[in-house]
Amino acid sequence: MYGWIWRHLPGPLPVRIAEAVAAVLLVVALLMFVVFPWVEAMLPFNQVTTQ
Repeated sequence: MYGWIWRHLPGPLPVRIAEAVAAVLLVVALLMFVVFPWVEAMLPFNQVTTQ
């Protein structure tokens, strides 16, 4: 899969590296700001009670 992505990135090597880094940063940002907060609301860890 990673080989397929790498072969389909346009440009010479420095441009490919920059595009790959940008894609990784985009995925991390999407996970941190959209996916993880959405999933956190569904986890049972928010319902903490003490006795």
